[in-house]
Amino acid sequence: MRIYMSRRLIVLASVAIIGCSAADSEDEQYGSGFSVVSEETWGTNHTTPYPFTVAEGEISCGSHPAFGREVYFQPKGYTDESYIGTPLNKSAVNSLNQSNMSPNVPYGIKEDVDLNEAIEIGLKVCDEHSDMLSKL
Repeated sequence: MRIYMSRRLIVLASVAIIGCSAADSEDEQYGSGFSVVSEETWGTNHTTPYPFTVAEGEISCGSHPAFGREVYFQPKGYTDESYIGTPLNKSAVNSLNQSNMSPNVPYGIKEDVDLNEAIEIGLKVCDEHSDMLSKL
């Protein structure tokens, strides 16, 4: 009976410690979220042609202290942290150049396309994430 009670107390204490520990605000600010885009639905929500060379992916936003909000495109299947997306705005290009990094995803942007709407999607993601953090 004593062993059973000890195990129970250890489990309860562990849950209490984990549940009550503060979230790391740095983790919450790493990246700022994403928006799924697809060739199939792009035309119903946007006035410009679908700008990417793959049918589906994510537009993400992050923040760089010196360059500001960065917007990237990652194709479906290439969205985890091991991949560097295609930069869509100047801040993202500058950030990658400063870090001596380059995109490593196999798909990117079609030639001679207007990226304004895609960049707006990414910046909106940044704004939404910023609003969420301000409410914490």
